[in-house]
Amino acid sequence: MEWTRSRKEKGLEEWTREDGYATIRRRRRPDGEWVVRLDRLHQAPAGRDYRRERIADETAAREVLDAWIADGGGEDTQATTGE
Repeated sequence: MEWTRSRKEKGLEEWTREDGYATIRRRRRPDGEWVVRLDRLHQAPAGRDYRRERIADETAAREVLDAWIADGGGEDTQATTGE
């Protein structure tokens, strides 16, 4: 399943899965650290999931985001970011 970047601002980006049941967000905190979170709706085929990681560095935060996208948001799907 494909993901599309649905929001991009300074210090924030959000990706939405094509079925609309999951989003992944990476944002910079005021202290300079990063938070990456996955939110998958209850209605998704695999059910509800919520993950949140606080990460010190931007590169590592991007790696987590990419890994969760590749994981399909916790579903057995093929995913691409288009980048």
